[in-house]
Amino acid sequence: MSAPDRVALELDCRDVPCPMPVIELARHLGDVELGELLAVVARDPAAVVDVPAWCRMKGQEYVRADTADDGAPRYVVRRVT
Repeated sequence: MSAPDRVALELDCRDVPCPMPVIELARHLGDVELGELLAVVARDPAAVVDVPAWCRMKGQEYVRADTADDGAPRYVVRRVT
């Protein structure tokens, strides 16, 4: 993966219920630099909708959904503000 696509911080939210994955995303957004990627690994079925919706509401870039090494869903966000 090239440097612009490298995830700077991955949050392990595998075992937390809604709305905690998005709350953790908001809490840790400032832990990465502008332009860097932050990933949320979450098994919560609502995360597939909640993470992109949060990005739209907060002006961040929803980059992609993929999977963590263990196959858990992972949602990647670029900090733009």
